[in-house]
Amino acid sequence: MTAPLLQSYVAGRWYTAPDEGTPIADAVTGETVVRISSTGLDVPAMLDHARTVGGPALRELTFHQRAGLLKQLGLRLMAGKDEFYALSRRTGATDRDSAVDVDGGFGTVLSYASKGRRELPDDTVVLNGAVEPLGRGGTFVGQHLYTPLRGVAVQINAFNFPVWGFLEKLAPAFLAGVPTIVKPASQTAYLTEAVVRTIVESGLLPEGSLQLLAGSATGLLDGLAGQDLVFFTGSAATARKLRSHPAVVANSVRFNAEADSLNCSVLGPDAGPDTPEFDLFVEQLVTEMTVKAGQKCTAIRRAFVPRTLVDDVVEATRDRLAEVVVGAPGAEGVRMGALASRGQREEVLRSLKALRGVAELVAGDPEHFEVVGADRDRGAFLPPMLLRCDDLTAAEPHDVEAFGPVSTVLPYDDVAQAVELAARGQGSLVGSVVTHDRQFAREFVLGAAHAHGRILVLDRDDAAENTGHGSPLPVLVHGGPGRAGGGEELGGIRGVLHHMQRTAVQASPDQLTAIGGRWVAGAERNDDGVHPFRKSLAELRVGDSVTAGPRTVTLEDIEHFAEFTGDTFYAHMDEEAARANPLFGGRVAHGYLLVSFAAGLFVDPAPGPVLANYGVDDLRFLTPVKPGEELTVTLTAKQISSRGGADHGEVRWDAVLVNGEGKPVATYDVLTMVAKTWPPAAGTPS
Repeated sequence: MTAPLLQSYVAGRWYTAPDEGTPIADAVTGETVVRISSTGLDVPAMLDHARTVGGPALRELTFHQRAGLLKQLGLRLMAGKDEFYALSRRTGATDRDSAVDVDGGFGTVLSYASKGRRELPDDTVVLNGAVEPLGRGGTFVGQHLYTPLRGVAVQINAFNFPVWGFLEKLAPAFLAGVPTIVKPASQTAYLTEAVVRTIVESGLLPEGSLQLLAGSATGLLDGLAGQDLVFFTGSAATARKLRSHPAVVANSVRFNAEADSLNCSVLGPDAGPDTPEFDLFVEQLVTEMTVKAGQKCTAIRRAFVPRTLVDDVVEATRDRLAEVVVGAPGAEGVRMGALASRGQREEVLRSLKALRGVAELVAGDPEHFEVVGADRDRGAFLPPMLLRCDDLTAAEPHDVEAFGPVSTVLPYDDVAQAVELAARGQGSLVGSVVTHDRQFAREFVLGAAHAHGRILVLDRDDAAENTGHGSPLPVLVHGGPGRAGGGEELGGIRGVLHHMQRTAVQASPDQLTAIGGRWVAGAERNDDGVHPFRKSLAELRVGDSVTAGPRTVTLEDIEHFAEFTGDTFYAHMDEEAARANPLFGGRVAHGYLLVSFAAGLFVDPAPGPVLANYGVDDLRFLTPVKPGEELTVTLTAKQISSRGGADHGEVRWDAVLVNGEGKPVATYDVLTMVAKTWPPAAGTPS
């Protein structure tokens, strides 16, 4: 039976190439899984469809609406993960490997859904930083804001993470409002295609927001323009080639590269064989050598060990590696599967040969090893292999990467040398330091941070919760300088903003309020005689305001507050000491007393649409208040977020408390939950 031809998803339909295509082999059995070809595929149509159909559809949605779709998508994919696990085994992945790739990808989608709802507004624009005054009179101000680019995010992915690799790029692009074209590596594209097909069939994402190119990407970069982006994962050499593409250069296309790097792990001098840290170091090294058969851009390639501990580490690691069973994923006892292809196996062996020119192979033998549940000659198998290099002048351990289950142990003599050796990798995605010595950790991290995108500090205290050296997290940046590509992915909302244009807007406060959807100091306030706390979300408008007061602060108030709360700081209770303080010149009221008085002035006490006060942001006390002074507060609706399908939304209020001279005493934002309608609809809890 002829293997099926993998399809691409182009401009709203599935496309099948007219030729036979190239066979893609099962990494375990060598059998043909699928054939792949992009012959005849209309690449310009893909780009046009993304820009003219996908982009506008996404930009009509708010961040919260996009986040809601991502949540539904993540849950839908997670419910069907068993199907993807089964297919993942054909790539050589064990179920442990698939958990990193499949569950990791779906979890990243859900993480971005959550971040979008919690950290982005229910709007289509993101405000960045504080409003900047540009004139003395307050009538001319500036604000940075982000809006989605009007292009397409083209992602070109590596073979080792066919699920996570495209979802960790899709999620922030989708949340930003930018459509995506996915170009997976051919060797494992059938797993990517299965997930994309499930996404398309779900009907959750707007048409044009996701397309798939299976096969050669010839012509894809030729059509890129200044609003487009490229996200590449793979080798540093390929990254350099793509980055210099004429269209990328001429149009200043945003290009983000995440390249394979010679990552390191450092064992602290305090971590002898009788410490928890020693065991953690060895366990982590073995894990990084064997998960995904070492085919991770974040895997540990160089293990730096205090010179006096090298023998101990080599012996302990060799013993652990001897327990690793290599074979067919799913076969009894198997802990490490095959590499992605026999071609990849040959690449690893070529790199291993170069390393063995300066290092001794101390564990694993590529010529003699057992494979459980499969034919070693038909599959792409290798054993985990550990090398030892005592020659610190050798360049190969820092220049040659065997992209498989291979790592090299090297000695160091002090923290300065450990930092220098780590930096010889010429830029890494991740490094780790395993130590319980806080001073050693500080010196290594601060010394090596310039050469790393991420550093894990591992010891007995965080061992139970740590996510591991090689695990990029949605909330932290993934990338690194130099050889690692010089880019960043993920990083929470940072990854979203990368798909957006930051623009400085200069305008009057009223214009800036209208453009950004957030009230700006100096803009018009609306005091129509109706207390804004009596207005539901449907009735409330940005700029609705109330001014309340004055209230006189008495000495009795201050003393009562001090006695009631226990805050008897001398500035409130000791006249002589307070007078000696150059900031006060006498007794002053507690700052929190003033904020409490302000609430007493502006709160409307009767039941109404304001359901709860759940926080205060950016509280600042600006002017001391002495007994006998008057206070007045102005509360203004600053920003309104509807929170999607909930029966309430969030309102951010600007609060300014002034004294009798009109000088600001305190400024802050009040956060409240407000019902969308009032009285609530029948059956809705009030």
